[in-house]
Amino acid sequence: MGRFEVRNSEAEQYKFRLRVGAVALLVLLLFCILLFRLFVLQVVRHDAFAERAENNRTAVVPIVPNRGQILDRNGIVLATNYSAYTLEITRSKVKDMDETIDALSELVEITPRDRRKFRRLMEDSKRFESVPLRSRLSDEEVARFAAQRWRFPGVDIKARWFRNYPLQDVAGHVVGYIGRINQKEQEALEDSDDYANYRGTEVIGKLGIEQSYEKQLHGLTGWEQLETTAGGFAVRRLNSRPATPGDSVVLTLDVGLQKLVEDLYGERRGALVAIDPRNGEVLAMVSKPSYDLNLFVDGIDQENWDLLNNSIDRPLLNRALRGTYPPGSTYKPFMALAGLESGKRKVDTTIQDNGSWTFGGHTFRSGHPNGPTNLRRSIIKSSNVYYYMLANDMGVDMIHDYLSPMGFGRPTGIDVQGEGRGVLPSTEWKRNTYKRPEQRKWYAGETISLGIGQGYNHFTLLQVANATAMLANHGVQHRPHLGKATLGAVSRQYEALYKEPGTPMGYKPEHVEAVRSAVAAVTVEGTARRVFAGAPYTSGGKTGTAQAVTIGQKDKYNAAKLAEHQRDHSLYMAYAPAENPKIALALIVENAGFGAAAAAPIARRVFDYWLLDHYPSEEDMAAMRKGQATTPIGTPRSGKEMMARYERVDLPSLGAPRALETLSGGDLAVPHAQDSNPAEPEVED
Repeated sequence: MGRFEVRNSEAEQYKFRLRVGAVALLVLLLFCILLFRLFVLQVVRHDAFAERAENNRTAVVPIVPNRGQILDRNGIVLATNYSAYTLEITRSKVKDMDETIDALSELVEITPRDRRKFRRLMEDSKRFESVPLRSRLSDEEVARFAAQRWRFPGVDIKARWFRNYPLQDVAGHVVGYIGRINQKEQEALEDSDDYANYRGTEVIGKLGIEQSYEKQLHGLTGWEQLETTAGGFAVRRLNSRPATPGDSVVLTLDVGLQKLVEDLYGERRGALVAIDPRNGEVLAMVSKPSYDLNLFVDGIDQENWDLLNNSIDRPLLNRALRGTYPPGSTYKPFMALAGLESGKRKVDTTIQDNGSWTFGGHTFRSGHPNGPTNLRRSIIKSSNVYYYMLANDMGVDMIHDYLSPMGFGRPTGIDVQGEGRGVLPSTEWKRNTYKRPEQRKWYAGETISLGIGQGYNHFTLLQVANATAMLANHGVQHRPHLGKATLGAVSRQYEALYKEPGTPMGYKPEHVEAVRSAVAAVTVEGTARRVFAGAPYTSGGKTGTAQAVTIGQKDKYNAAKLAEHQRDHSLYMAYAPAENPKIALALIVENAGFGAAAAAPIARRVFDYWLLDHYPSEEDMAAMRKGQATTPIGTPRSGKEMMARYERVDLPSLGAPRALETLSGGDLAVPHAQDSNPAEPEVED
């Protein structure tokens, strides 16, 4: 019995020691693991955790760069910046938003519009972002809030840069505007290489030059590394890199010419594009009516947006870039060139114009009979019959193939976004456009009206001006462009932007000169002779009248019986001086009637300004705005003196920016002679 008890006692002691040993090994293992973990944290990952610890007490704050200016070719400021105070709220730090805004309104004026805009911005922002409630606070308002700041956690005063458009609506469609970055733009930035450069940036170019030259205008974002308290308040600056302001963009645009044209239109609708045919520089790009760009700087309010967006005059539409119109008879010089190049016509080919032409049992009107008509006479007298027959002989696909290289029905590639394509029809285009079988078929009768710039033909004024510049430049075409140079914000260095060389179109010189000679005769003995009577320079041009609504062949056009928006459009294409052109243009005055009545007089004032520095007299300007002038009346003013009042930036020597300085005696001519055959009536298109 005693021996058995001794054995049990030894077994229990053995088990006890075994348990103690196991526990000791476990403790030792855990201690080793702890030591290993400490080694990893203290030695292996020391640098990483040290950086994280440093970040817990520092913050990197982006410094948004000052946006570059936009200048015209002479340094006149079109877009600039100014600094102002804003009252901003971070909603994550505010308990009751309505109560806070009501209390703030006792210190600072807050209008219902401010509240609506704030709500809209708040919906598009994150909770921790600071959202502006009021902009452009006065010094008195800033002082009143600063004295009561302790009452408003989450509310702060910040100094921000604001965009300003000094000329308001002048060249508005060209300059464009900036606005807050929306969700789509934010996603595009996140997928781009520029995402880091937009940290802290809230606005981006939305339209025009502001959008297309965003990279040059934006600048390089800087940063500040700040030491902060546990509550996130800055204590001191540890390091920084200043922001680099954006470069200024110098445009080819001449604001003097731009404003002149906009004033000439008055309340009328339309568009004009003027180009230097020697290099493709866009000298003016007018779209009327326009709108004040400053409305969009802080986000446009609903009332103004409704006025602009719902207006029957469509002021938001860039008519020069996106609006498409039938070109009317301004198309005839290009059809004539296509006829010569295709071999369907020769310079001396003569047809009989009896005032109408019948095809397939259908009679196409042509206005006044012109008798025997060759290419030159067809342009001078604007013969429809000549071009009805030419279009029929060429066919729709040949017309397309010869007119498309001139730039019709396709984007010109100008350096701003949003360009319209227009329509230069073909059998393939119709098959791809319409769904029903009977609509997709091309009928021979549809070809006839194409020859006079009607039918399916619809082009932008930029396309017509570009083709006109090509003709003026003896068949050499330049890509139109608005960007001329950049001016470094820091270096102040003027750097010309890359310009593609001109492209010879390969037309036979004798064909081009035959069309140019006829176009030049239009202002001497054709439909534009009255408008250009007495001009001390030569010019070439072609009037045009295009239907806004279809008028039946059996019906006679009567403007008085039509609503204003249904009346014919007035068009003109031209260049000057005729021998050595320095400016080419195309314009339309919507629903204004004959080309010689409304459009050509505007072109005359443009050439007088560009070549002679003549700015219309007050009485001439008043008559032009009403569409009641032909040749200039009164004593013209100096264009240079008229533009001296505008703020401008001194630019490096850019050469002669105005054609006036390079106008030689060989480009001037005696006043136009009267019509060589006054017995023949002047025929409108």
